[in-house]
Amino acid sequence: MNAPTIQVTGVPGMPEVVEGDDVAALIVRAASEAELKIVRRDIFVVAQKIVSKAEGRIVSLQSIEPSGRAKEWAAAYDKDARVVEVVLRESRRIVRMERGVLISETEHGFICANAGVDTSNVADGTVTLLPKDSDASARKIREALEQAFGVPVGVIVSDTFGRPWREGLVNVALGVSGIAPLIDYRGQDDSHGRAMKVTVMAVADEIASAAELVMKKSAGIPVAIVRGYDYDASESSGRELIRAEELDLFR
Repeated sequence: MNAPTIQVTGVPGMPEVVEGDDVAALIVRAASEAELKIVRRDIFVVAQKIVSKAEGRIVSLQSIEPSGRAKEWAAAYDKDARVVEVVLRESRRIVRMERGVLISETEHGFICANAGVDTSNVADGTVTLLPKDSDASARKIREALEQAFGVPVGVIVSDTFGRPWREGLVNVALGVSGIAPLIDYRGQDDSHGRAMKVTVMAVADEIASAAELVMKKSAGIPVAIVRGYDYDASESSGRELIRAEELDLFR
């Protein structure tokens, strides 16, 4: 039996992305220039930030007039009231708003810090928002990559989220195309012959997190290729990773 192996490769040479850019075309060019051969079932993990930039999901803070609520919160915790206002506007619901930490539910259903509004790796005086529909973004990129490379691939649009109970951030999957985001082991026997009852693995999140090891936040590599994972090809959605509110003990 061959030892299972997974390879993660960063795609170098991606340029600074601006509104209107074709992310898939940039990936194809960078991969070609780096002489990276793309094979069947490769998985491309694409940083949300470049997708948001290409889709024009950028807000100039000069255009933002903070509300009284945003000004009060910002003054109490030394924040930029304009950024706080953008976060409030991007939030469907505020989950926690205390000790300088703002956790919200976005219109997409994500529970995350600052509704995904980000000031990093963007020009001064601007912030980026999450894509309107990360699944649609992933699907568009996948279709273009498959046409360019002539093989079926998967695409994950990833972002960095914090985690309850544990320190540190990890990359998770926002949008998914061509790969089932979950593997359900319930009903299967474990290695000791006992039927598993609750084990559902978020493989899209695991792949996104593994890819971050080569993408990093300061390396200027917003795309990685994960090869060797035997995934289920699927037209599933990243929304499958969002736990239903009635099953969530912490909302």
